[in-house]
Amino acid sequence: MKYVDEYSDAEIVQKLLAKIHSTSQSHPKRIVLMEVCGTHTMAIFRSGLRRLLPSNIRLLSGPGCPVCVTPNHYLDKAIAYARKDDVIITTFGDMLRVPGSSSSLEKEKSCGGDVVVVYSPLEALKIAQENTGKKIVFLAIGFETTAPTVAATIKIAQEKNIQNFFAFSGHKLVPPAMQALVGYKDLHIDGFICPGHVSTIIGSKPYEFISEQYNIPCVVTGFEPLDIVQAIFMLTQQIVNSEAPKVQIQYRRSVKEEGNLRALDLMREIFEVEESNWRGLGNIPESGLKIKEGFSAYDAEANVPVQVEETRENEACICGAILRGVNTPLDCPLFGRICTPESPVGPCMVSSEGTCAAYFKYGDYGK
Repeated sequence: MKYVDEYSDAEIVQKLLAKIHSTSQSHPKRIVLMEVCGTHTMAIFRSGLRRLLPSNIRLLSGPGCPVCVTPNHYLDKAIAYARKDDVIITTFGDMLRVPGSSSSLEKEKSCGGDVVVVYSPLEALKIAQENTGKKIVFLAIGFETTAPTVAATIKIAQEKNIQNFFAFSGHKLVPPAMQALVGYKDLHIDGFICPGHVSTIIGSKPYEFISEQYNIPCVVTGFEPLDIVQAIFMLTQQIVNSEAPKVQIQYRRSVKEEGNLRALDLMREIFEVEESNWRGLGNIPESGLKIKEGFSAYDAEANVPVQVEETRENEACICGAILRGVNTPLDCPLFGRICTPESPVGPCMVSSEGTCAAYFKYGDYGK
C-alpha cells in the first residue's frame, strides 16, 4: 500500500472485522485489549470501531496521553514559574487549560503571566534569543516521541551559548508504565496495542519483557482504521490460538525493531532515567527522564528557584482511575455535567488525546 487512503479502505476493514468475529467465536472468555496511546484512543472513537467489534472483545484506554499523566505537582511548579516576572513560559497548547491545585497556565496568562504557546522546543529557543533579559522555561512533557527534539534543542543551546533557555523535564517512558499496569490486581489485560509514535523512536524490543515475563502479546500499530483493526486481528489470533505471546509490528512502514538509533543516542546523551510520578499510577521506577549533570545549565529546576504551593487533588475527579483503565468516563459523576471541554475539571477532558475528551466528543461508548 502506497497511500494513506488505502489504510481507510472500508472493504478491507470489513473483511478483517469478519475474520476477528470468526476467530473470537471460539474463545470462551472475554478478550480485553488496551491501547496505550492517546492518538489511538481518538482514532478508535472517531471511526466507531468499538461498536464494530464482537461482544467478547473489549477495548480499554490506558495512560497514553502525556498531558493527562502529568501530575499536579509538575503543573503547580509550572504555574509558579509563570508567576515570576523574569520568566517566559513556553509550552504546547494542550497544557494551557490543565488545572493544577488552584490555578492553570491559562488563568496565569489572563492575570498577566508571560505564557507563550509554541509548536516545538526550537521555537522556544528562538524566543530565548529574542528575549535575552528573560529566562525562557520550556515545559518539556511527552513520551519518547518528543524527548529527542528537546535533547536536540538543549544541544543547540549549548553550541550557540544561549544561557537563558531552560527545559523543565516532565518526560515519561511508556514501557515501565505498561509494566506497572500489568501489576494491578484489579485490572486484567489480554493484549496491548502499542503506540506507533513512541515505537518509531524506541522500536519494538522494549516491549518484549511484557510478552516474555507476563505472557501478554503486544502489537505495534499505526493510526488509520485498517492499522488498528489489523492489530486487533493479530492480537486476537495470538490469544485465541494460544500462541506463545510475542511482540509484532503491524506499523512496519514506520517502525523498526531496533528503533531510531540516532534519536535514542541523543536522548541518552542529554537525559538519564529516573523514577517518575504518573497521575493515577503513582511513582514508577525508571519511567522518567531528567537532564544530566553535564547539561544542568539548561535545567529549569537547577537554575530557576521557585516556591511551589502545597499540591492538592480534586477528590471528585477520577482521571487517575481512568488512566489506569479500571474506570471509564461514564463512571465519573462529573463527566458531561460539571466537567466539559469548555469547563474541564481534570486533564482527561482538556487534552486532545484524553479519554474523557474522546467520550465527550464522539459519544460512541461501545463496550
